[in-house]
Amino acid sequence: MAKNITNPEKDYARWYQDVIREAELADSAPVRGCMVIRPYGYSIWENIKASLNASFKKTGHKNAYFPLFIPESFIKREAEHVEGFAPELAIVTHAGGKKLEESLVVRPTSETIINHMFSKWINSYRDLPMLLNQWANVVRWEMRPRAFLRTTEFLWQEGHTAHADEKEAREETLRMLNVYADFARNVAAIPVIPGRKTEREKFAGAVDSYTIEAMMGNGWALQSGTSHYLGTNFARVFETMYLDSSNEQQFVHQTSWGVSTRLVGAVIMAHGDENGLRLPPELAPVQVVIVPIARDETARADVMTVVERIRDDLDKKGIRVEVDDREGMSPGFKFNHWEVRGVPLRLEIGPRDLEEGHVMASQRNRPGRDSKFTISLDSIVDSIPGILERIQSEMFEEAIQKRDSRTYTAENLDDFREAIVSKPGFYNVWWDGDTEDEARLQKETKATVRCIPLEQREGTGKCFMTGRETNTRVIIARAY
Repeated sequence: MAKNITNPEKDYARWYQDVIREAELADSAPVRGCMVIRPYGYSIWENIKASLNASFKKTGHKNAYFPLFIPESFIKREAEHVEGFAPELAIVTHAGGKKLEESLVVRPTSETIINHMFSKWINSYRDLPMLLNQWANVVRWEMRPRAFLRTTEFLWQEGHTAHADEKEAREETLRMLNVYADFARNVAAIPVIPGRKTEREKFAGAVDSYTIEAMMGNGWALQSGTSHYLGTNFARVFETMYLDSSNEQQFVHQTSWGVSTRLVGAVIMAHGDENGLRLPPELAPVQVVIVPIARDETARADVMTVVERIRDDLDKKGIRVEVDDREGMSPGFKFNHWEVRGVPLRLEIGPRDLEEGHVMASQRNRPGRDSKFTISLDSIVDSIPGILERIQSEMFEEAIQKRDSRTYTAENLDDFREAIVSKPGFYNVWWDGDTEDEARLQKETKATVRCIPLEQREGTGKCFMTGRETNTRVIIARAY
């Protein structure tokens, strides 16, 4: 265990903060609830952004940018929307040395300002579908901040689309949910459960909200991406209409969807261990670190010749590689430095390795001696892409096993109330409750209905709260 990192089994919240500090991912800002994202942490976000941005463009979306400041009257025009966001709003009342005629809301999300523009840009069915996305920062006044997971200001992307009819808009809603699910599984190596939110948990102003729910290392859930079918709710308020092929005016049907820097937190908590980060190769800022080891200048020169050749050849293959040739630091110090930062693969190269024709390698995702193996110098450059693929796959499979081992059932609320304390995890239960039942569940257990999974089992059972017969199962858990 890294000496400056708390054992996650003893204090998970402190462990999380320790990892962020020791891996140099972020630091506190002077304003409460805000954070400074340090270069290594921002590099993870850049890799998340690059992967998702490519997927958005493949599905026909174009990037745009909308203002940070939104007239307060815009927010108030959609009743559910303003009610849902009112406690979190930051409002500018003065600027330029005087009071503003109308207060401005610092962007909490952009449905209102984007609809204002859609109403100008959309006139005919020929203008549809309109598929836009923006990468931006948003502000939601957070009462209980936690780095990456809940901060007053955070980075995200928000997609906004307009369609001619409900069918097309609903298809878009689920298409983008699947984009998020594919990213989580194939890039972040995090298994997720796609599902629909309950009425109590849905986005303010949406008709239906969908989510991907991931399990963190302590058994808690993390909402890791959402996609919303907005219907015509915002279109009616902002008169976002189009002339159809029959020359009739129609309201557009809309979607919005987004993920944020909380995905960095998801990666930390889904994969990290007592020694720090463990990053899947697809997201790691440094996929391979090479540590040259030599006791004198002659040996060092020979080692560095080989090290530099390997680095250059890996770089040509598109592998993100770094050589740690810092002087005055022991190999052990360097090993710990990169272990805490979760680099997937470490190569150690010294004079003996050159003589024997191989290098010592260490996989960050495997524990202890199981992490060590050798690679022939003759095949090292060709071998490493496959090794990184293996690490990516192993991390995903391990995350699935951890989630499945902490997925339980409960027959009734009494059983659940006791179980959730000693066995935190996902509880897959029969459900026929309403909003009041959900409020009671949260009050008595601090757990919530995370989602109604899109994939449902056949059969029926009794709701674990009401006792009524139902054919619906939900995932219940404590959540960040």
